[in-house]
Amino acid sequence: MERQGHWLCSQVDMSYVEYKDQEPQPLGESKEQQQGEESREQEAGRGPASANRQPMMLEGKSGPYFSSLDSSIEILKKRAQELIDNINESRQKDHALMTNFRDSLKIKVSDLTEKLEERMYQLYNHHNKIIQEKLQEFTQKMAKISHLETELKQVCHTVETVYKDLCVQPEATTLEEQTHKDGEC
Repeated sequence: MERQGHWLCSQVDMSYVEYKDQEPQPLGESKEQQQGEESREQEAGRGPASANRQPMMLEGKSGPYFSSLDSSIEILKKRAQELIDNINESRQKDHALMTNFRDSLKIKVSDLTEKLEERMYQLYNHHNKIIQEKLQEFTQKMAKISHLETELKQVCHTVETVYKDLCVQPEATTLEEQTHKDGEC
């Protein structure tokens, strides 16, 4: 309800201007013309012009017309105030509903986030197991490759040794045999 002042209607202020002791100005006459007329009447000894004229609005509640007008205005004021009160009440209910909806939504989003996070960690664990198994297989295959590489090096060394032994000629061989053996190697 921190924003209450921004969305509630204000109270009815139906104050109206009462023209007590004032004459309404006839159309087309300005204040200067009225003042000029009053000063001419005062010079003639008749006193101010307002003293000779009857005020258009009577003070108080005199006459049935004014009392019914006043009661109509009061009824309109009350109706307007009731409408504004109804609008404000409706807006307060809407605000409370939105606040409850927001709180409910926060709780649901929080619950959903926790479930999603839990599911994500389950997937992480599952993938970690698969990755661990693959890494284990990889390590075993790399060890086997290393072992085969060592065996291959030994075989190559043995073949090299055998070849050298076969290619080594005895001193008593003839030049022809030597040439024939050189061609084979």
